[in-house]
Amino acid sequence: MARKRIRDREPVEVEIEDLSHDGRGIARVEKKVLFVNGALPGERVIARYIGTTRQFDEARAETVLRASPDRVEPRCEFYGVCNGCSMMHLAPDKQLVFKENTLRHNLEKIGHVQPQQWLPPLSDAQWHYRRRARLSVRYVKGKERVLVGFREKNGRYVADMTACYVLKPPLNTLIEPLSELIGSLRIRQHIAQVEASVGEADTALIFRHLKPVNEADRQKLLAFAEQHSVRIFLQPKGPATVHEITTGQQPLFFTFPEDNIRLEFEPGDFIQVNEGMNRKMLQRVKDLLDIQPDDHILDLFCGLGNFTVPLARHVAAVTGVEGDAGLIRRARKNAEINALDNVDFHVADLRQDHSGADWMQRTYDKVLIDPPRSGAWEALPLIAQTGAETVVYVSCHPASLARDAGRLVNELGYTLVSAGVMDMFPHTSHVESIALFRKNRSHKRP
Repeated sequence: MARKRIRDREPVEVEIEDLSHDGRGIARVEKKVLFVNGALPGERVIARYIGTTRQFDEARAETVLRASPDRVEPRCEFYGVCNGCSMMHLAPDKQLVFKENTLRHNLEKIGHVQPQQWLPPLSDAQWHYRRRARLSVRYVKGKERVLVGFREKNGRYVADMTACYVLKPPLNTLIEPLSELIGSLRIRQHIAQVEASVGEADTALIFRHLKPVNEADRQKLLAFAEQHSVRIFLQPKGPATVHEITTGQQPLFFTFPEDNIRLEFEPGDFIQVNEGMNRKMLQRVKDLLDIQPDDHILDLFCGLGNFTVPLARHVAAVTGVEGDAGLIRRARKNAEINALDNVDFHVADLRQDHSGADWMQRTYDKVLIDPPRSGAWEALPLIAQTGAETVVYVSCHPASLARDAGRLVNELGYTLVSAGVMDMFPHTSHVESIALFRKNRSHKRP
């Protein structure tokens, strides 16, 4: 962004025509697109320029001259500065409409497909839902204090915030205490982030520090842990260096009560951020798979067994495949904890061809995939090779889902039966979605 060129530009009055994929209002000034933070379709606003490129300009809404009926007052006093949320000014039911439209648009424009049926959107608690977060840390000499929280809208600085309405307790009340704690440490200028995870019985905080922690600072961290009933981990270098300084604790865990399942995890592991939505998502997965007692299911990108282990409660066998060896170790342990002997796990980079792997020589009735943002493009031929009648695709990025859906439908002989959104991150533009594909009987296996 060329900041100097916009410093002296006067605010502009614009009509907002639409919302972008990241929740910004879209206007046009002299035929050039202007993205306006904090503006909604149908509104007329006075917008102040904050950035420019050759293709588009950026602005923030300073005054709303004509408000949309979908506008609500943001609950958070730090909204507009903090980049943790981007859609808190839009009514929650309209946020779901936006997300469904985003998925619909991506499927049409990228994948050139549409589902035969749209699933009703899934939602859960709107507030205090987030059980995983990476909080940035920065000592600001001019303010003589340490800032702890999410990044500002521009991404360069840490937002000056004291609380958060989307973090799950006790994280939502620990922002200011963490600021005070880190500000009291000798290495306050050398702590880069605090990674937080909330289990059902414990809360873990990983302090990423760039200089060694001396004994005085260690004692302050331990006192903080005792006062706030949290567990403290230190990370001096890469993820492998994470170690706990508090003692006598059981592993972090979460449960699926309806399936009598307990899953243990390490504080730096990937888990689904929204506990309530994760449970609803599992139920939707089971419904779409139409699980039967004699099913053999292949679960690709299985992680630590979030779907694999509870599914094993209800079917003949489940095979989980994941590229992260640490997560597979946790998945195997989770199967053991839950006394399941009909599930096995394999480490495999699913960006590579594994058509000759032992687990690919089995017969599967159904396939479940939950890939990262980059999608499952390289794994799609493997899915087709299994000959499975049913594929359920859980996605955290609508564009990669749309691209992969296009290949499944247009090249690999599947029909997109249904699709829908799941509100994993309320008040953000993040679109979590799920799709059901069914094999065309006339299509030959590759």
